[in-house]
This record gives sequence, structure tokens and C-alpha cells, in this order.
Amino acid sequence: MKPLKNKFIFSTGGTGGHIFPALATADALRKLEPNAEILFIGANNRMEMDKVPHHGYPIIGLPIQGIQRKLTLKNLIVPFKIFFSLCKAKRIIKKFKPEVVVGFGGYASGAVLRKAAKMKIPTIIQEQNSFPGLTNRILSKKAKLICVAYSGMEKYFNPEKIILTGNPIRSEIFSNSTTSEKGKKFFGLDSEKLTILAIGGSLGARTINESINKILPEIAAKNYQIIWQTGRNYNYTPSKQIEPEKIQNIFVQDFIFEMPQAYAAADIIISRAGAIAVSEIIAMAKPVIFIPSPNVTDDHQTKNATALVNQNAAILLKDSEAYELLGEVLFDLIDDENKRNEMSNNLKKLAMPNAAEKIAEKILELRENK
Repeated sequence: MKPLKNKFIFSTGGTGGHIFPALATADALRKLEPNAEILFIGANNRMEMDKVPHHGYPIIGLPIQGIQRKLTLKNLIVPFKIFFSLCKAKRIIKKFKPEVVVGFGGYASGAVLRKAAKMKIPTIIQEQNSFPGLTNRILSKKAKLICVAYSGMEKYFNPEKIILTGNPIRSEIFSNSTTSEKGKKFFGLDSEKLTILAIGGSLGARTINESINKILPEIAAKNYQIIWQTGRNYNYTPSKQIEPEKIQNIFVQDFIFEMPQAYAAADIIISRAGAIAVSEIIAMAKPVIFIPSPNVTDDHQTKNATALVNQNAAILLKDSEAYELLGEVLFDLIDDENKRNEMSNNLKKLAMPNAAEKIAEKILELRENK
């Protein structure tokens, strides 16, 4: 019997929703197997090329890119980039000789897992969403295991391969010991007042930002507080309708790095419904209004939010209706304490802690059983 090696390839990229679960799993794998060598493969000029090395792991980039939805000459070179990426992925795998290859989504994952499967190396898919994309549905046919965050995925994948693990999220979120009082004081807010956390994304979700700005005078007038992440592409201008003494109820920042404190401070959350945002909110068990982005493949954010709505654990507001209805929906939820308590209790039932550890254990089991 050949001795087991400690080499693993993780392929991920494109968005934080793919990258952060991969990093959390890599950290968990290192705890179980301190001598593990983990090589990341991503796409050139994407955010993983900065985030992964910053976290302490090596990464190699592929020249791969996706097809643009709009008509552009750039689409003409996509087939060539895919071909060169497949060739490069094969060379990397052949040289590194991993025991297991794990795909977390992103352009590079398709090329890497496809080549690994052809080379008879066991592969694992980590699917973050309640509705998988076409690439993962194709890759699943050759994958040994599929780690999912939602029940009912038998509609898309072979049930014998599915492992319900939840989504790996930042360890500081699950281990968050910050109290509501400390969280509110961190942002200079009153520890006794109801506080809303509105997350407009890292770049800025225009619908959420414009909807919040519209109802901000009413939020302030009702003596509620808000922590508002606008994203860097949105410029907030204080409204003259807000009384000067109420300005202190409003904390606005383009990006919030201290999310554990923000989650702790929040009594109600307004957010998009990306897979990791959903998983973090489940972990925090805070009443939430999801406004799914309409600009994502297969409308998966709506499907993510709907999975929670069906469990009476969230409210879904369409992007097209948010500007007119957010105020009504938000203030109705604030007034209905029983509804908020019900949502929090149902979110607690959905929480799946230690997802990263569960996936890491499956990686090692697959290595030992190959």
C-alpha cells in the first residue's frame, strides 16, 4: 500500500463567496493535518490572487475567463483561454501530485476539477447555493463527493454523493462573543436603541442603498439606529430632513471590516442573499430582510433566500419592489416582536456550525479510501 501524502489542491475564485469558504476549509484541514501542503489554483487578475496569499497559502493563476453577457470582442478569445487553462491545470496537477482536489466555484474550478477527474484523482465539489450552476452540475458526474449547504439537493446531484455540511464561514463569525451592547458601543451607538444593519455590498448595491437613503429620515425620526455599509461606489449625502440631534443614530461607512461587531449590534439585517451572507446571517440568527440581486446567474440569490422563507426564517423583498416597499416591510417587522423572535428561532434550527471541519474530515477520508 502506497504511503498517504499530504498534498491537496483547492480551486476557487471570482468572489468572496467562493474564496472565503475555501480558506476556512484550508485552515480546518491544517488543524487536522498540520503538515498538509495546500496549493490554490485561481484565475489571473481576480481577487483570489491577492486574498489567498494574504491568508498564507500559495496560489497559481490560470488565464481563464468567463463569457461576457453583452456582445464584446473579448468573448472571441474565451475558447482559447479555456484551452490554455486546461493545459496549464494538467501541468500543475501532474507536477504537484495532489491526493485530492477540491473545487469551491469560480472560473478556475471547472478546468481544474475536469483535468483532475480525467487523471483519476478524487475530486470534491463544495456547492454554496441552493441552486447549483451548470458547471458544478456537469462536474458532479465525476466527483466523488458533493458537500452542500442546503437540503433537497438530490434534484441536482446523485444522492449517494451528497454530504450536507453547511457553508464554511469565517471562524470569527461563529466564535463571535461580542454582545449586542458591546457591538453598538463599538460603532458609537446607543446600547438601548433598536439597530438595523444594512449591507449594500463591497461595491455598492444600488437598490439597497437608494432604498435605505429614502427611508433614512424616518428611521432617524423613529429613534432607531442604523449601521449602513454603502460599498465604495455609492456616495452618501446626509439628508436635510434628518434633525441634527438624530444624526448620531446613523453610522455610514463604505466597507465594514468589523463584521462580528456589526452582526452583534444588529437587531434586524437588510442584505443581499449571496450564499456566504446567508450562511453568516443564519449563524447569527438575526431577523433578516433579503433583497436578492437580480444580476446573478440562474437567479440563485432568490433561490437562497426562498429556502429560508420556506422555513419562516426570513423575509424576501424583490429588488424591483424594494424602493417602494422596504420602509413598510421594515417597520412592520420592527413592530412585530413575535415575528422577529420566530425568525430568530427558526434560523437557529438551520445553523450548521463546523462546516469547514466537516469538509476537511471528508477530504481526509477520501484520501485514505482512494
